[in-house]
Amino acid sequence: MLPQLRALWAVSEAVAGWLTIAVQLGFVLGALGAALTGLPDRLPPRTLMAASALGAALANLALLAAPGPGSAIALRVATGVLMAGLYPPALKLVATWFRSGRGVALGSVIGALTLGSALPHAVNAGAGCPGRASSWRPAPPRWRGRRRAAVPARGTLPLPARAVRAGAAAPALGNRAVLLATGGYLGHMWELYAMWSWMLAFLAARPGATGGDASLLTFLIVAAGAPACVLAGWLADRLGRTTLTIGLMAVSGGCAGLIGFAWPGPARLLLAIGLLWGATVIADSAQFSAVVTEVGDPALVGTALTAQLGLGFGLTALAIWALPLAAGALGGWQWAFLVLVPGPLLGILSMARLRALPEARRIAGGRR
Repeated sequence: MLPQLRALWAVSEAVAGWLTIAVQLGFVLGALGAALTGLPDRLPPRTLMAASALGAALANLALLAAPGPGSAIALRVATGVLMAGLYPPALKLVATWFRSGRGVALGSVIGALTLGSALPHAVNAGAGCPGRASSWRPAPPRWRGRRRAAVPARGTLPLPARAVRAGAAAPALGNRAVLLATGGYLGHMWELYAMWSWMLAFLAARPGATGGDASLLTFLIVAAGAPACVLAGWLADRLGRTTLTIGLMAVSGGCAGLIGFAWPGPARLLLAIGLLWGATVIADSAQFSAVVTEVGDPALVGTALTAQLGLGFGLTALAIWALPLAAGALGGWQWAFLVLVPGPLLGILSMARLRALPEARRIAGGRR
């Protein structure tokens, strides 16, 4: 929606950057508050998720009436804060249903998130021009009648809600294995959302590119991650989570380094690298969370997940902000994604260290 909002309000590059990273910053604020209070381990996940989902929906609805960029940024921050009460508890809730197969279960959750992130690009491609200011306005509803929302139930595995003291984030992240899994996640997040956020700009800047074609290619590249998350979860449950995350970060980091060479070349080559990158950049995401549920203190799993995700979203806000600056410094978008390569490299080192710990025997039923 950013191209439409920029066209509607004629905002500067700086304001456009704030509109881009506002949700990430809000998520960081929400995650920080939740982790410091231990809220994800104090409340039942269904209660926290329902309240947060309702609040996020209202914040998104209010965005349609936002009179200008200032109010839009505030609403996007509010959405991020509320998402911190939805996303981590959802991972914890799903984990309570699976002792084996936890990787593919959490991978399915992230796959759904990935597909949802790709869909706006499909809408832009269908509209034919991502710069049309009117294309983001709401359309009349096409359904009638009342719908009942599904209410997720908690599973039987021991990740209960219980009394947790304030300041639970420090002991939750003090576990060596959890800390190293978080290090791997940070390397992964340095790359992920910056790639998702700026792939459209990268493709649209190619000589001869059109807005509709760039949006369609961006949709295909981001959406490639949805089935990849499920497949990667299945493989992680069988081959090991550290093995899988190390391999995927090596491939995605390689794609970040190579895609600039394909930028001026045939579209098919660029799309092939882009699809491989889109699949591998997100496919490992759920496995860092799965590791936390396996090696962390069961009483602090919700807090540990929230802290891990909050740190990751904080880092990704920095990467999203830095990438257009790199594009400007390098004379264009062709080589901008090179800035993302150090993230997966550092993530690989962190997961390799985790693999060597005795606690790693608890990961994926002993498969590490």
